[in-house]
Amino acid sequence: MTMAREQQRKQRGERGRRRRARHEQPRQNVVPAGLPGGWYKPLREADLRRIHEASLTVLEQTGIQVMPSECREIFKRAGATVDETANRVYIPRKMVEEALALAPNSVRLCGRDPRHDMQLGGTRVYMGTGGAAVKAIDLHSGHVRETTLADVAQIGRLVDALDNVHFYLRACVARDIPPELLDTNTYYAAAVNTTKHVTVNCFSVESFQNVVEIAALIAGGREALRERPIFSITACWTVSPLRYAPETVEVLTEVVRQDVPVFLSSAPQAGATSPAALAGTLVQINAEELSGVVYTQLVKPGAPIVLGYVPSVADLRTGSFVGGAPEFALMHAASAQLGQFYGLPVYNSSGLADSKLPDIQAGYEKGISGLAAALAGANYIHHSAGFLESMLTVAYEQYVIDDDINGSIMRAVRGIEVTDETLSVDVIDQVCRGEGHYLGSAQSLELMHSEYYYPHTGNRQQREDWEAAGGLDMRERARRTAQHLLKTHHPQPIPPDVDAAIRERFDILLPPELSNNKSHVSLMDK
Repeated sequence: MTMAREQQRKQRGERGRRRRARHEQPRQNVVPAGLPGGWYKPLREADLRRIHEASLTVLEQTGIQVMPSECREIFKRAGATVDETANRVYIPRKMVEEALALAPNSVRLCGRDPRHDMQLGGTRVYMGTGGAAVKAIDLHSGHVRETTLADVAQIGRLVDALDNVHFYLRACVARDIPPELLDTNTYYAAAVNTTKHVTVNCFSVESFQNVVEIAALIAGGREALRERPIFSITACWTVSPLRYAPETVEVLTEVVRQDVPVFLSSAPQAGATSPAALAGTLVQINAEELSGVVYTQLVKPGAPIVLGYVPSVADLRTGSFVGGAPEFALMHAASAQLGQFYGLPVYNSSGLADSKLPDIQAGYEKGISGLAAALAGANYIHHSAGFLESMLTVAYEQYVIDDDINGSIMRAVRGIEVTDETLSVDVIDQVCRGEGHYLGSAQSLELMHSEYYYPHTGNRQQREDWEAAGGLDMRERARRTAQHLLKTHHPQPIPPDVDAAIRERFDILLPPELSNNKSHVSLMDK
């Protein structure tokens, strides 16, 4: 009896030692930003070549409608055929090939903190925010309201705190400020609230110049900004099918001339502004993108551009925009392949949901599109956090949930490492000859924090433990996490003298207490 008790005591002690060892293991970043994807290929090599050839035919035969005469003149001087009556430009194959050879095969995007720098290109994957939502689900009341400049700032702080949201592309429109001040204030509110890379839209050359000046002040001067581009521009420069948006092309031209990284965002809607056939939509968007490569490289050879494939689909029963469709996921994975086909970095979308709430529908819609784009090796995947209602609405708790979804997706992107060590032949032999399980093996303890991804908000407790802890569902846990982060997380602020210089020079409307100064309270503390 005494021997049996002694054996039980030793077993309990051993189990305790294993538990302590598991908890004492340092937590590692299992899913770092920039992991290489490229495992999922919905298009065969022959398919890519056919889409490429069809795109060249469209550019030569149908051409692009280009309203600004300055843009047409740039094309004309380079050898394109221009129909001045129809404002249409026909781009020959040779011009496309020359432009593709000039465009850089990778683009560096930097954060205020160098730990968040990104190198777009190849199959490296980064996931972040995006869009232009006009509604938000209030974090306190749960009611839907218009988005504000405060939301731009607070979402920036959430982005800074969430490990698996790698960059901050303006997520919502500040409906509470004048339109002429929107671009400048949006960039400022984002830049001071995150140390990650910031991407914004600019709707006029004047506002773009303002953003450049603010970014230069933060970066330490124009040359420092050129060496470490802490912001980039997404230019929605086409109006599908095959037309340039005059105002945006004017901005795009200036962005390229100043060497600021730019995303050539084209967003046709299959069945509405592009063919209902998915392959046809890929041909059209690819033609639009190739024309953008030509134009930007004519303006400034070697300009840092990123192909911006953002195809979507229409629900052909109603004509409405659909973001959570499986066809959406397929086209973005295929678009990533097109970027790799040309050897250029690519900007895609994923994580959209048509659901109005952070619910089951939102979860499966986000998971399908996010996994497809990431496994395909899309470089800069925007819209992958926070979005609901077909890009119309953001929800603070959804950012927290999507951080877990993105982490799981990135673990899938990382794949399975097969080496002599991980094949575990000796470990299998030792366990089978010994205790008969792997729970306390040295390998299990060694790999538990490097081989496995653990969700931050997802719950894996037994039901009894979950109920004892309050029985909270995912949305409520995420809501509380968002509230906690907004109370406690303070990114590195910009220097006070820099902030003062920005506020003196520009009409900044963001209250000082939302400028990420630790001495001020946030909205969550009020």
